[in-house]
Amino acid sequence: MRTASVTRTTRETDISLTVNLDGSGQYDIDTGVGFFDHMLTALCVHGGLDLTVKVKGDLHVDCHHTIEDTGIVLGQAVAKALGDKGGIARYGTAFIPMDEALGFCSLDVSGRPFLVFDVPFVGGSIGMFDTQMAEEFFRAFAFHAGITLHARVEYGKNDHHMCEAVFKALAHALKAAMAPSGGDTLSTKGALD
Repeated sequence: MRTASVTRTTRETDISLTVNLDGSGQYDIDTGVGFFDHMLTALCVHGGLDLTVKVKGDLHVDCHHTIEDTGIVLGQAVAKALGDKGGIARYGTAFIPMDEALGFCSLDVSGRPFLVFDVPFVGGSIGMFDTQMAEEFFRAFAFHAGITLHARVEYGKNDHHMCEAVFKALAHALKAAMAPSGGDTLSTKGALD
């Protein structure tokens, strides 16, 4: 099985995370930010990941460090679980509707991190989740997992729906990209980095 555990402790956060890329969507998530827990749950259920994550963050400041650092640790764990990335489909793309919103994600598990993020949130927060932190999570995850990641919302009006659509699109694109291909490394140079 492709699994990994990562812990990371700083003055701002203390994170313990375990991921199984070949799971069935099981999760045990507690970040202290309810809406973020909801988004990580969607990532698990729709991406077929098993995820255990416990975060103690400086929420008395705001949610920034908790969310960004969780993205860092999740990215590190995914990269560790994938190893040399040989024998995976590598690419994944998904469009996901959520009521009036349509989310899109396309990614390449290339070892070359990049992020394009275009989600026109209307308000500043969804519960305790600052909407600008969605981009920070995606960036931290993409850069630490070594993924080229393009995410956007084609249209939408409700921030909850738009955010959920793009997280679910990430889940489905990631699931497709990490699927075993049964072949060699999908690269003309014979390696992904």
